[in-house]
Amino acid sequence: MSVGHVARVTEEAGIATVIIATETFRDRLEAMKVPRLLSTPFWMGHPLGRAGDGETQRETLLTALKMLTSDG
Repeated sequence: MSVGHVARVTEEAGIATVIIATETFRDRLEAMKVPRLLSTPFWMGHPLGRAGDGETQRETLLTALKMLTSDG
């Protein structure tokens, strides 16, 4: 799960991050204590939602962006 390590190093450099991952990876990423995690209920390989479902994908991205403006 190198994405967790990259997120931590990026945060240490002063750049906020949000990891968007499917529920399948939630436990692993929480164990890594990533700065911000948006766990989604979608199928593996589709963390933003189904292909062609622009509304759900947009909502997921907006949720992640809102996490960047919160205290984490």
